[in-house]
Amino acid sequence: MASTMTVDISPRAGRREWVGLAVLALPCMLYSMDLTVLNLAIPELARDLRPTASQLLWIIDIYGFMVAGFLMVMGSLGDRLGRRRILLIGAAAFGAASVLAAFAQTAEQLIAARAVLGIAGATLAPSTLSLITSMFRDEGQRTFAISIWIMSFSVGALIGPVAGGLLIQYFWWGAVFLAGVPIMVLLLILGPLLLPEYRDPNAGRIDFASALLSLAAVLSLIYGVKHWADVGVDGQTLLALGAGALLVVVFLRRQRRIANPLVDLALFRSRQFSLALTVNTVAVFFMFGIFIFVAQYLQLVLGMAPLEAGLWSLPGAVAFTLAAPFTARLAERFPAVQVMTGGLLMAVVGFVVMGLAQGLFAVVAANILIGVGFTPVMALTTGFVVGAAPVEKAGIASAMSETGSELGGATGVALLGSLLTAVYRARMADAPVQGLPPDLAMAAQATLAGAVEAAQQVPAAAGLLAEGRAAFTDAFHMTAFLAALALAALALLVLRVLSSATPQPAGH
Repeated sequence: MASTMTVDISPRAGRREWVGLAVLALPCMLYSMDLTVLNLAIPELARDLRPTASQLLWIIDIYGFMVAGFLMVMGSLGDRLGRRRILLIGAAAFGAASVLAAFAQTAEQLIAARAVLGIAGATLAPSTLSLITSMFRDEGQRTFAISIWIMSFSVGALIGPVAGGLLIQYFWWGAVFLAGVPIMVLLLILGPLLLPEYRDPNAGRIDFASALLSLAAVLSLIYGVKHWADVGVDGQTLLALGAGALLVVVFLRRQRRIANPLVDLALFRSRQFSLALTVNTVAVFFMFGIFIFVAQYLQLVLGMAPLEAGLWSLPGAVAFTLAAPFTARLAERFPAVQVMTGGLLMAVVGFVVMGLAQGLFAVVAANILIGVGFTPVMALTTGFVVGAAPVEKAGIASAMSETGSELGGATGVALLGSLLTAVYRARMADAPVQGLPPDLAMAAQATLAGAVEAAQQVPAAAGLLAEGRAAFTDAFHMTAFLAALALAALALLVLRVLSSATPQPAGH
């Protein structure tokens, strides 16, 4: 590996840094592609490997679990051992694990390979973001670079299903994993040539007890939230969430006592850091939660096929992607806090439109407004988080931002999903189910998918399906209005608190 280079202290980035940014965008695209591309491969994969229902869930979920659990550990390791070094080690591991996943012969082998992919993937987001912080010291350039960084994730999410579909159609399910190997090889070649190395010169040894505590806490919380989303509140959900909360308390107490903490709690003394991290998490909470319901609305209420629903979902994602480069230009002309507040208010308008929507085009328009509105929120809150941290702490600050996003997304799906389901069930409790078998009647009163299945099997249940669609639409609208109210309050809080916080350069 190339020797450590001195970071340029010039405030303005040059050609080398911009080419390096392009290199950093590659693994970010691959990271988000790996979150979406597997869904298309599930049918063929299931036929070949014949996993049990439980194994299939682990094949899908283990990647996200490992990413969420190891983000803070990898961010801290990057600050201590070198961010470029951790990124390149992660890239090599990601490429190797991709090959193992592609040629897995059993469900157990694929689960293990996906777990390694998740651990390696956890090096990508904090390492790339903290390297951007080191490379782009000028605030305007850094905001633009972070916008491109965010756009690369969006592009990966957009092209993932398309690329995956083509690979599966012309090759086999394992090809979706091999697609990432050339990208990682390119990163390993160009990374040492174009990317600077940076580490915290005063960092002590990593506290492995803290690393294990953070891993166990995040995994427990993520598992509890996902289990809540899948089956509702039960003993397993309460146990996982309770254990996660207890581990968080133990983790925080340990960070206050030890000399070299994994997370520097002094970062939270900055209102800029704390509120930006909160806004980022809340924004992802509503963004992920509502987009899941849009997909259900298009398929179950409007009756679209999955591909058609996916295509009508693209305008919002495209709007989010295309709006990213303009965030920096807006932030140059107007105070960043005003741009962020404006984005939140545009998202509020989008959610209000969605709450009033009665058809396809209103939902698509709402999706576009929400996508464009959230773009500056995600870019600028990320910039505030890494900008508020000293440059030597940028790795762990980046990891905390990504961990907040993971928790926000999982919690949004679980909590908003539980709310929507509760409203639907309350509306359907007295729905007429005479003439239906008990199992179909119970399924129809529990979820709209159950009502659709009942109508397909028993034509006389068409009236029940119409009532179920109306109940789902009411619950969908109520959830959208709740999001609008919460984000409006958040916009006021941002305008009041962050307006009085002077952004500090990353190297303060």
